[in-house]
Amino acid sequence: MIDPIGAIGSNKADTPPPDTWKYEVTVERVETIIRQIEAGELELTEVFDQFAAAVKYLRQCEVFLQERQQQMDLLIETLEEDSDF
Repeated sequence: MIDPIGAIGSNKADTPPPDTWKYEVTVERVETIIRQIEAGELELTEVFDQFAAAVKYLRQCEVFLQERQQQMDLLIETLEEDSDF
């Protein structure tokens, strides 16, 4: 069972190691949860548990995208500095 409080907490530990975590797989998990909720396939308690899991997955995606954006910004900055010479 997923701890809803833990799933909501903002924590860098939400992102698993890069070698085991995949953005596309995580997005598909969220989409599956949404489909199950919308189709009424889950019991009420499962809806809450799955919703909490989806929030956790979305936070993982957000952290991943923020980290990649920082990397891109750094690369662009490096390119701009190199072009000044």
